[in-house]
Amino acid sequence: MFEKIFEPFKIGKLELKNRLVVPAMVTNYCNPDGTATERYIAYHEAKAKGGWGLIITENYGIDEHSRGFDRAGGLWSDDQIESHAKLTERIHMHGGKIAAQIYHAGRQTGSQITGVQPIAPSPIEDPTIGEIPHELTKAEIKELVEKFGDAALRAKKAGFDAVEIHGAHGYLINQFLSTFSNKRTDEYGGTIINRTRFAVEIIENVRKKVGDDFPILFRISTDEFVEGGLTIEDTKVIARILEQAGIDAIHCSTGVYKTMQYVIQPTAVPHGFSVHLAAEIKKVVSIPVIAVGRINDPFIAESVLLSEKADLISMGRASLADPDFPNKVKEGKLDDIIQCMGCVQGCIGRIVKGLDVRCVLNPLTGKENEFAVEPAKEKKKVFVAGGGIAGMQSAIIAARRGHEVHLYEKDNKLGGQWLLAAVPPSKAELNTFTIWQKNQLDKLGVHVHLNADLNENLVEKEKPDAVIIATGAKPFVPNIPGVNLPEVVIAQDVLAGKKDVGQSVVVVGGGLVGAETAAHLANHGKKVVIIEMLDEIVKDGEPAVKHFLLKDLHEHHVEIITSATVKEIKQGSIIIEKDHVMKEIGDVDNVVIAVGSKPENALNDKLQGKVEKIITVGDAIKVRKALEAVEEGYKAGLAV
Repeated sequence: MFEKIFEPFKIGKLELKNRLVVPAMVTNYCNPDGTATERYIAYHEAKAKGGWGLIITENYGIDEHSRGFDRAGGLWSDDQIESHAKLTERIHMHGGKIAAQIYHAGRQTGSQITGVQPIAPSPIEDPTIGEIPHELTKAEIKELVEKFGDAALRAKKAGFDAVEIHGAHGYLINQFLSTFSNKRTDEYGGTIINRTRFAVEIIENVRKKVGDDFPILFRISTDEFVEGGLTIEDTKVIARILEQAGIDAIHCSTGVYKTMQYVIQPTAVPHGFSVHLAAEIKKVVSIPVIAVGRINDPFIAESVLLSEKADLISMGRASLADPDFPNKVKEGKLDDIIQCMGCVQGCIGRIVKGLDVRCVLNPLTGKENEFAVEPAKEKKKVFVAGGGIAGMQSAIIAARRGHEVHLYEKDNKLGGQWLLAAVPPSKAELNTFTIWQKNQLDKLGVHVHLNADLNENLVEKEKPDAVIIATGAKPFVPNIPGVNLPEVVIAQDVLAGKKDVGQSVVVVGGGLVGAETAAHLANHGKKVVIIEMLDEIVKDGEPAVKHFLLKDLHEHHVEIITSATVKEIKQGSIIIEKDHVMKEIGDVDNVVIAVGSKPENALNDKLQGKVEKIITVGDAIKVRKALEAVEEGYKAGLAV
């Protein structure tokens, strides 16, 4: 079934056991001085154990001012070699191969991180940074070329199997390649040959220092998706020039910081959305081509390889969700794979805030040594109240440790609010996690009780050793005149298919639930208006997710009224106040309430004194995101 994936492959003289690649992803796990921590090493080691053909580390800075992140790795000093040598040694212990990606962020970093003015080919600020960079002189360019070569040599000395030059995603080399950022008129600007000169000089310098047998990969944005930026036709020419300069493989990505939604794509972006761009590059070069872009399924990876659109497949966030992905595919354990769903909440959603990488679906990510599941010393009877993602996760971990686990869900199916989150457009992939959790519960022999509301009487009768309360949250209904009219419904009931609505709908609340409910209705032909108190909708949403949600709302002509409050709901109309002016919106069939939720945790008080250990998790504590719910469920399973 997956013969092509597990076919050995060579990049230059480097032999890989399969064609699955972990691309570079910033983790923020290193020390501030760029040296590797035990956490950083263990994170990569998990992927080596998981069977990936090639692991590429996050972007290592070539000098102390080159990084865009406080705790990214560095190879600008010989003092950094030793710690990264420990990393490569651990990878090699498990038969893995590892490459170091080297880069300079250029204008896509700021003085608040580096302490100095950013640099670029031209003194034009990046739209996402807002800081005018210093225009590099020719002498400074030559110095940087040497630093790239020196960093590559240190990578070789540290035991890396290859080096990848980062020429994508709007970083310094990409800034020279693209007319979006390069406005020079000397030999480093203007023509495509001149704009490629910096990259070519770096490749030649690296090759001179690492030797002919050490593989050099080059990552490129095949299309930047910005006005005046690189398109695939530009990149095809560049790829040929880079091949001639001596690279051994080309890693085809997309986007820059301004179009981050195409660098790290949310679930609204189709699977394998940029594979066709890699295929175009493959037509014009003879070196291996690596494809990337929302490939999170082994069947898609295999089909891309079989169709000869690429030679290798990068699956970055898939490796965050499940570092054992290759081994599980090889062993035919497909329903054991935790499949990335493109939520971008724990990965880029945290990185852009300067935090470390996590994964909503895999609390072990970055905590491989901290959250390891060990057998319980004493087998206990554990009850879990609530079959949402937090409850199921706690039941899974408790059962893995050998406890007798009973899960009680008041509804007739498992999933809770997560099922509703999967209903709006482009969100169905969230269901893959529910399916995975249900499979695990079944395999682990967890006793699942549906249509069963855990209460104090049952606890007193059955006498469990511990109860995990994961009862989630319930919708908040505001005290608005007319809110009890039959035409007024709750967003969750609409998404669950419990309540139907007419043709003309007003959604009260422009948070994520309200906006996605509006999109769901608009996609099904309804005329929708959103009323939001704040000055914008989905204010705390993940930028990439919000980008495509707003696009969807716009394309379906959803009217969005912000900085407005609802004063009264009438039969057939709704009265709002905006800018101190009252306005009545007529011809309304239904009003949908989506103004948030509040914790449902009454069971906690009722069980006090009736059971030895009580742990409350997820929204039952405080309404937050899935990241906290799954991790708290995981930790609860470890704690009983």
